[in-house]
Amino acid sequence: MTRTAEQIAQAHKACLDGADTINVVIATHAKGSDATDADFGHDMTHDEKKLRVERSVSYLKYQKENFDDWDKLDFKVIDKAITDADTFTGA
Repeated sequence: MTRTAEQIAQAHKACLDGADTINVVIATHAKGSDATDADFGHDMTHDEKKLRVERSVSYLKYQKENFDDWDKLDFKVIDKAITDADTFTGA
């Protein structure tokens, strides 16, 4: 499948959004009982947080493994989120 530059940019943005979700959920979890209503996922159980992170990291890994047309887009944030997610979920 050949993707347009616009499709690649949209997919990269979606990956960055997924990385952000992973980072926010892990940060909220790290706050423990200090998490407030302002923290995304504050009302989730640990298992629910793990599932949310697993879904997001699954998408990131799929994108990276199945497409090689990323050109010179920066994946540092995405790669770190994948590593952090794997640590958080025990993958």
